Amino acid sequence: MRVLIVTVGTWGDVAPYLGLGLRLQAAGHEVALTTHLRFAEAVLTHGLHHHPLPADPWHEIRSPHGRRLARAATAPVKLGRALRHFQSFLPRLTDGVLEAVRQGADVLLASSLADPLCRPVAEALRVPCLGAYLQPTAPTGAFAPLALSGCRSLGPRGNLLAAHALRSLTSHAFAPAVTRLRRQLDLPLRHRGATGRAPRSKVIYHGFSPVVVPRPRDWPAELQVCGYWWPPRPTGWRPDSRIVDFLRAGPAPVFISFGSFAGAEATELSALVAEALRTAGMRGIVQSGWSGLHVEGDDILTVSEVPHDWILPRTAAVVHHAGAGTTAAGLRAGVPAVPVPGQLDQYFWADRLVAMGSAPTCVPHQRLTAPLLADALRRAVGDPSYRARTGRIADRLATEDGAAPVLAALTRLGP
Repeated sequence: MRVLIVTVGTWGDVAPYLGLGLRLQAAGHEVALTTHLRFAEAVLTHGLHHHPLPADPWHEIRSPHGRRLARAATAPVKLGRALRHFQSFLPRLTDGVLEAVRQGADVLLASSLADPLCRPVAEALRVPCLGAYLQPTAPTGAFAPLALSGCRSLGPRGNLLAAHALRSLTSHAFAPAVTRLRRQLDLPLRHRGATGRAPRSKVIYHGFSPVVVPRPRDWPAELQVCGYWWPPRPTGWRPDSRIVDFLRAGPAPVFISFGSFAGAEATELSALVAEALRTAGMRGIVQSGWSGLHVEGDDILTVSEVPHDWILPRTAAVVHHAGAGTTAAGLRAGVPAVPVPGQLDQYFWADRLVAMGSAPTCVPHQRLTAPLLADALRRAVGDPSYRARTGRIADRLATEDGAAPVLAALTRLGP
């Protein structure tokens, strides 16, 4: 079966689908990944097909608009700015999705952001479209909607009402692009409810663990929580001798990575990280990431890309932006965390880490200071209960096979 996976966003929005795609390929399916050109090499070197999407997320995040989004003080402001910015390049994304599907597919697997664009294409070309999400975006009373993460829970009824309101808002944000696409495909403009509604898939597979986010009881049966889709290591990767020598030279260091988040000037953030490590009396490995961090010293090493499944088990704790993928990697490695969220769903994953006892506290990026970070690190490393609890979570994650439900679904669909 020809499987086309469509995803939009940063590397964290791509890497899990690369892992899922390799599992599907190993089972005999022909897999193509439709995503931004920046990630083409990573896709192709693992033997999957790649179809390009326009827009470069690195440039978008580091643009003046991206910086303003990162500095937004409240969740509603963040959401509004994100939707306005996303709308600006939705027509180009729509054209990219259509071109990719026209090259041939028997089934589409769509990420949450790509799903409203994939549905009309799948309808026109008469191929099944299944959701393959990395975040729990469906309305539920179990927790506040992700776009309002960082805010207080509104209670079961309030959470559900807020989630439906936000879903309607985001649907309308997609409406112009979806309407244009349906006209282009000669499809009737038969949106449900308000004009311009952009429907999503009814059957959705979620690539995170029920240990981390238990499946909400009020979700319909078609929404499944499968387990994580673990990214592969880069083909031919070997650790740099500098990293190996640094690890051997002293106690296990803290690993610090803000991934694709770029909410502060690199010089300022680098200095803050260095001061926090000195204050806490800890060694550190700092990943430069999209923030462009650079911190050097006898007890601090700056690195570029390094696979999380290799480096994290060798560390005392991990400081990260609480992206879905990095959160999962830290739990898989069994190391305590200090989450520093800065965007939308990152607050949700940070709250989960604290609730599960894997992190002592959450330090929002907008309030990050060297003393706060140093204090959180002392607690995460100094109290063995955080590592013990995270280790138990890691043991449970090791028993899961997140790709199995997706493979079963393809078997049911296939000839």
